[in-house]
Amino acid sequence: MKKTLTLISIITLISFYAKAQDSEPKDYVKSYIALIGGLSNPMGNFSQKTYENNQAGFAKRGATFGLEGAVYVYKNLAIGALISFQDQGELTTPDVQLLANGYNNVLKVNSTLVQGVNRYHNLNFMGGPQYSFTYGKFILDLRVDAGLIKSSSTPQLTIYVSKNNTSQTITQNSSTGSAFAYGGKAGLRWAFADGWDIGVRFNYVKSDGIKISTTGDVSALGNTGRIVTKQPISEIQSTFGIGVHF
Repeated sequence: MKKTLTLISIITLISFYAKAQDSEPKDYVKSYIALIGGLSNPMGNFSQKTYENNQAGFAKRGATFGLEGAVYVYKNLAIGALISFQDQGELTTPDVQLLANGYNNVLKVNSTLVQGVNRYHNLNFMGGPQYSFTYGKFILDLRVDAGLIKSSSTPQLTIYVSKNNTSQTITQNSSTGSAFAYGGKAGLRWAFADGWDIGVRFNYVKSDGIKISTTGDVSALGNTGRIVTKQPISEIQSTFGIGVHF
């Protein structure tokens, strides 16, 4: 009888303890905003350097910086966002020489000269659902993004074609267009102090491309000359940031 009463008492105490644990408030991840900076690495067609591929962008690794954050709406589920600026470089002398040689070989003309100015500068406006996993003071963030790429400039190419004592000029204009983009983010943060964290982030951004316009006598390029009408953009950003919680 005593053993039975003791067992019942233990079970009752465990039940009350478990109920008390369930009723205690849990610490969920807090909303935050972070200042980030790092490198943006072009991928796919955006990074290619070939004459034959009209979508090759000749983009370079460059700096990126911006703001990233999330507002938690239910436990560790949040709506996150990223606003960032990227510099993906300009066409180098070997790049424009490669293009000039390509035009010259394909068009079978006396000479072709290509000049390039301006750089790849754009802004990313991305956002989407984010979920965070916690382990001690470490926070793992995973997010799916969709949004917009807004270009402020792209390399402008001027192509001079000389044939039969005549010269024709074609210009591939710098673009300030915008396009839909999608991607995702993975980040690991360390809450080193109350209300503060530092961490690394990897953002993937991909877009079918911004429109590129061409002016001048495009007939000089015939049916085989390289003409770019849309520039696909894809990149992986590797950044470090410091964030404040709210």
